[in-house]
Amino acid sequence: MNSPGLSSIVVRHSTRILSLQKSFICGQASLFETPPTESHQTEPARAATAPFSIASRLERLPLCGFHRRFITLISLGAWFDFYDIFMMAYIGAALQHSQMLTLEQFSHMIAAGFSGMFVGTIVFGMGSDYFGRRTSFVLMLLIYSVCTFMGAFAPNAWALIVWRGLAGVGIGAELVVIDTYVTEMLPSKARGRYVAITQLAGFTAIPVAALLSRMLVPTHWLLDGWRWVMVIGAVGALFAWYIRRRLPESPRWCESRGRQPEAEAIMQAIERDVIRETGKPLNEPQPFMVVPAEHMPFRELWQPAYRGRTFMLMVFHLLQTVGIYGFANWAPTFLLKQGKSLGQSLEYGFLIALVSPIGPLLAVVTAEHLERKRLLVWLSLLMAASGLAFPFASAPLAIVGVGAMLTIFSYWFSAVLHAYQAELFPTRARATGVGFTYSWSRLSAVFSTLIIGLLLAKGVFAVFLFMTAAMVGVALVVGLFGPRTNAVVLEEISR
Repeated sequence: MNSPGLSSIVVRHSTRILSLQKSFICGQASLFETPPTESHQTEPARAATAPFSIASRLERLPLCGFHRRFITLISLGAWFDFYDIFMMAYIGAALQHSQMLTLEQFSHMIAAGFSGMFVGTIVFGMGSDYFGRRTSFVLMLLIYSVCTFMGAFAPNAWALIVWRGLAGVGIGAELVVIDTYVTEMLPSKARGRYVAITQLAGFTAIPVAALLSRMLVPTHWLLDGWRWVMVIGAVGALFAWYIRRRLPESPRWCESRGRQPEAEAIMQAIERDVIRETGKPLNEPQPFMVVPAEHMPFRELWQPAYRGRTFMLMVFHLLQTVGIYGFANWAPTFLLKQGKSLGQSLEYGFLIALVSPIGPLLAVVTAEHLERKRLLVWLSLLMAASGLAFPFASAPLAIVGVGAMLTIFSYWFSAVLHAYQAELFPTRARATGVGFTYSWSRLSAVFSTLIIGLLLAKGVFAVFLFMTAAMVGVALVVGLFGPRTNAVVLEEISR
């Protein structure tokens, strides 16, 4: 219990900190526009006297408008990440049909994009543990916007491949930083649901990309239609970058890096905002031990407490990418190989894409009620079963029905995995852990894309057999080695 004298000292020093860092807060925390009042300052200042209190103070916050505004801004990044990845599936079929790209060049373009994502995941995903969540977040989207815009005006196939690789560097760690950012800013009772919400928002980009491709690809107004699809993604991402400058830095990250004054200033701004919105004082925080970094973040991954989780996620990501992106990136091409016309392929692809948000919506509903580890196992097996059925679907209703079922299971799985992976590492190495292990999914996408291109010569069934085997492997590795995480405070999971 703090004495009144000590509390008054903390109040005075907290006020000085806020004054000295006014420019910092104006730039990073403009979500928090409430002017400080005497009643608003009392609770945050009192809570600040407890050691290692940032996690405790974030955990006790009731869910309110602050969290909803934060998730809205974060979700913009997820939306353009998904738009970028999935637009290539739809314009890729058109590029092959128009002979801008051969099948081999299309494989190289997809591989180049994922190669860039591999580099970006390493540089920005792991780099955000050094430079901050917000800084990495904003810079990545700017790089993506510029390179995608340049790719839209590529004069030939190889220029397009190069720009796709560079755009991949920008977008590569977007989901890594989103998962890390949201996990650190939300209380444990809701973090899985809110990560799933960012995925839900992201997956709404898929039907938009499919619809725009269906409408624009056949046109030639000033530019070829596929170029307009890329321009829209680039310009929209620039708008999102402008808005997202209003995001605050993660106070958990600031604390883990020893930047206590910044963490305290941001945390007090959040607390004032929550008190204003709820009209109620905050509950007494329950302290959690925050362990300062004893090693460089990458070395932390190989300490006994985290080594098994690191290896588990590496294998997990090598395999899951084959199932998710194998179908997502190649679905229209699969239909072309089965004898469907370009128009039919784009139309079926659009109808299948319409159900894309259903999967993450189911994740929002189930994330806090079903154990995430078990849910990943069951969804992997359901993806494997529905994937085996797709090559045998020939009637339009069967193609759309089976494809929609596979899409729902896949994106439900994706939303859950993003909530799960960010829970397994401590704050001081969270982005490094997620970035390093997730980078194996990008590397896997490069090689699996080339393998799928070769397997297509043997028929579509050979491709889906390959994807089914990968998803069965995912179910085994998570079921045997994955820890349980639901409703457990991050500091407890990583103790």
